[in-house]
Amino acid sequence: MNKNLKLIVWLLVGIVGAYAVAGIALNRGESINALWLITAAVCVYAIAYRFYAAWIAAKVLVIDETRATPAERLDNGRDFIPTNRWVVFGHHFAAIAGPGPLIGPTLAAQFGYLPGTLWILIGAVLGGAVQDMVTLFFSTRRNGRSLGQMARDEIGAVGGTAALVGTFMIMIILIAVLGLVVVNAMKHSPWATSTVAATIPIAMFVGIYMRNIRPGRVLEASMIGVVLLLLSVWGGGWINQHETLRGLFDHDGLPLAYAIIVYGFAAAVLPVWLLLAPRDYLSTFMKLGTIILLAVAIVILQPEIHMPAVTQFIDGTGPIFGGKLFPFVFITVACGAISGFHALIASGTTPKLL
Repeated sequence: MNKNLKLIVWLLVGIVGAYAVAGIALNRGESINALWLITAAVCVYAIAYRFYAAWIAAKVLVIDETRATPAERLDNGRDFIPTNRWVVFGHHFAAIAGPGPLIGPTLAAQFGYLPGTLWILIGAVLGGAVQDMVTLFFSTRRNGRSLGQMARDEIGAVGGTAALVGTFMIMIILIAVLGLVVVNAMKHSPWATSTVAATIPIAMFVGIYMRNIRPGRVLEASMIGVVLLLLSVWGGGWINQHETLRGLFDHDGLPLAYAIIVYGFAAAVLPVWLLLAPRDYLSTFMKLGTIILLAVAIVILQPEIHMPAVTQFIDGTGPIFGGKLFPFVFITVACGAISGFHALIASGTTPKLL
């Protein structure tokens, strides 16, 4: 594709995106076609990735592709290990795209569709993506050091220790909330529990396959893993209908919470290539597959969203939670736009795998 044709294509993308955003912002009816939201998101994110992200990488961070990464220099076969870029992407995406992007916008919907939509578009492009990219860059330049460790390097022992303690406390609260969501989803649901349990040995097999059985054959491992993953979903439905097997996976919340704690410990102590990275990588196929199918369905069906742009609940009298539009739209829609948790992930396992 020549330069002029590329320019024309991107100009068209920009015009379509601007028209879609304007249509969303200026609509004053009681409903809006969901296709407007998909169009605006695709165009805005495409332009931001192609131009803004490229400018930051080239002019601000001055990324040097010839420079060795911590995974290459400090390879120990456990935490630091050079990993295929698609596996790293899947691992990182799955780590940050948890229940938050689903729960936050759902809560913010009491304000109407407009505040949350604009914040997700603007916040992700100008804030969240930049924060994550810059954090990942600096962590990679500093041998994969965590955000707390980098804070200690910059502001001293006292301030750095305070940052580490604060980060630790925030993580406890965050993981507790997200863990509660997961436990409630699996509680007395043999289908969900058995499917989630099956993903663990599947991920370990895929990890061993990519590292020991067929090194470098990521496509083969991916195809095998996805097939096994789909079979686990189908098998979960079969278990749910089987009287004997159903009882093995029908549990209250407490034992499930203990099981999640045990899994978290195992994922932390085992080599990252064995469980954590391949499981995240495989789950990304489910997440992205669902997102793509939903987007395609919206393009085909073009459903109407029966909701005003802005509701009367912006004054803080909402039925779901009490809080005014400012600042609660930024609090509820964090993971979908800008989230400190993402910065922790960007300075966690990801820079050790690049």
